[in-house]
Amino acid sequence: MIRRFRAAVFAPRERSLQSRAVHSHYSPTMIEFYYHPSPNPEKIALYLEETGLDYELMPVDTRKGEQHAPAFLKINPNAKTPAIVDTDTGATLFDSTAILLYLVDKTGQYRLPEDPVERGQALSWLMFIATGIGPYSGQCVHFRHFAPEGNDYAVNRYDFEARRHWGLINDHLADRQYMAGDTYGIVDMALWGWGDRVPFILDNQGIWSEYPHIKRLLDEIDERPAARGARALKSRHAFKTEMDDDARRHMFPQNAARG
Repeated sequence: MIRRFRAAVFAPRERSLQSRAVHSHYSPTMIEFYYHPSPNPEKIALYLEETGLDYELMPVDTRKGEQHAPAFLKINPNAKTPAIVDTDTGATLFDSTAILLYLVDKTGQYRLPEDPVERGQALSWLMFIATGIGPYSGQCVHFRHFAPEGNDYAVNRYDFEARRHWGLINDHLADRQYMAGDTYGIVDMALWGWGDRVPFILDNQGIWSEYPHIKRLLDEIDERPAARGARALKSRHAFKTEMDDDARRHMFPQNAARG
C-alpha cells in the first residue's frame, strides 16, 4: 500500500528515476516533484511546503547525469529540474514559473492580485525573475566559477547584468514589503529560490550591504516554517557535490562533445 505524505507535516518520500522506470505499477502520490537542490527547484519546494499539497520527492542528481536519463527526458525534454507530474490530472510540467502558475490554479492559494494594475505588476516582476534574474545569475555563476579561464568579457558582461537585475529588485523593494501587492506570494517565492546564492553569484560575501531591501525580504521568508522545510529537502538524498570531470561532462555536455 502506498503511503501519502503531507508536505510540511511528514517527510516526503524519495524514489529514484531508475525505481520509477522499473516499478511501472507504482501508484504515486498527487504531485511527483523532480528535484535537485538548486534555485529553480527550491521555488517549487517552498510553494509545496506552504500549501501542504501531497507530494513525493523525486531526486534528480544532475552531477551524476540523471537529468539525461530517458525516463526523465519524457517528463522534461530540456533535461533540467524542476519538473512535476500531477497524478491527479495527468499533467506534466517543467520550468519553475510554469509550475508555480499551474499550482496556483490548482490550489487557489497565493493567487496573483485581482486588481488589473497590481496583477500586471505581479506578472511583470514574476517574468523579470524568470527571464532576467535566473538566466543572468546562472551565466554569471558559470563563467565566474566553472568555465575555463580566459573569459573576461563573459564574466564582465554577466556580472554587470546580474548586478543590474538584482539592483532593480532592491530598488523595487525599497518602499514595499513584498514583491507584488500587500501580501506574500509566488513572486516572493520565485525570488527566494535564488536569494541565498547572491554572494556566490557575485563573488562578494559583503554584497548584502548593497541590497538591504532584498536581504530584509529573504530573512523574513527564511523564518517561515515552509522555508525551513524546503531547505531541508536537500538532506533527504545524498546528492553529489563534487564538480569533477564526470560531473562536468554531465553538466556541460557541449565541452564533452568537443573532446
